[in-house]
Amino acid sequence: MAEITATMVKELREQTGLGMMECKKALAEAGGDMKKAEELLRIKSGAKASKAAGRIAAEGVVGIHVGAAGKTAAMVELNCETDFVAKNDEFKAFANGLAKLIAEEKPADVAALSALTLGGQSVDATRQAMVQKIGENMSIRRFARMESAGRIASYVHGVKIGVLVDLDGDEQLGKDLAMHIAALKPVAVARDQVSAELIERERTIAAARAAESGKPANIVDKMVEGAVAKFLGEVTLLGQAFVKGDGKQTVEQLLKAAGARVNGFTMYVVGEGIEKKKDDFAAEVAAMSKG
Repeated sequence: MAEITATMVKELREQTGLGMMECKKALAEAGGDMKKAEELLRIKSGAKASKAAGRIAAEGVVGIHVGAAGKTAAMVELNCETDFVAKNDEFKAFANGLAKLIAEEKPADVAALSALTLGGQSVDATRQAMVQKIGENMSIRRFARMESAGRIASYVHGVKIGVLVDLDGDEQLGKDLAMHIAALKPVAVARDQVSAELIERERTIAAARAAESGKPANIVDKMVEGAVAKFLGEVTLLGQAFVKGDGKQTVEQLLKAAGARVNGFTMYVVGEGIEKKKDDFAAEVAAMSKG
């Protein structure tokens, strides 16, 4: 039997995009013949979708669709494994098609979305076909649908940050606010919407810092409250200085001057909270050798 070297496995892996062990088995079955091994893997490529499902998909794009009247909108995060695929036009078109489907069909969750029809077949069948064609795991991570009595504005920064804003105000103001949110990433519209857990965590940090000052307890209390108030101003949309202004006008003041109101917003940052896996070829070869 021909010797199956790590270099041969690496080469086949790069040609097919499949796993190390899968490539090693194919080479063994083909007696070390690279061309035959590649053919074997292509024959078995129907299993690629399920094989790829175990790999981490932390890259991707945000797809957005806003209805013609600006009353309904949807945003979806579609993940893949590499930034290269995230730039693929077909991949981006799939994300935007999903957003439009969500806006129109109102699916309850990702499972319901996956069962809907897109392009003559189910969303999940379309996804699996793309996995087999491109060779990377792809997953629909999350989506949001928004309805407004006023107006919905949107903004996508590159392909990785998406924002929907529900407001009572004009179109340009909506776009400016969506860009502001993408840039400064507030966690809520107003202070009373910030979670008690987040506030308490910040209070604990502020208390620990203030205690080191050696100042009297009453002064320490004021320092803590001041730090918490500053924090809330920094993480809430209304408290932030408007990004397109001179740094002196807050978003709250901007809205008041324009006679406008923000009812809510949703922001997605691709891969946020997903632990990305780093390839370690040497470790994979070592594991394969032990096998």
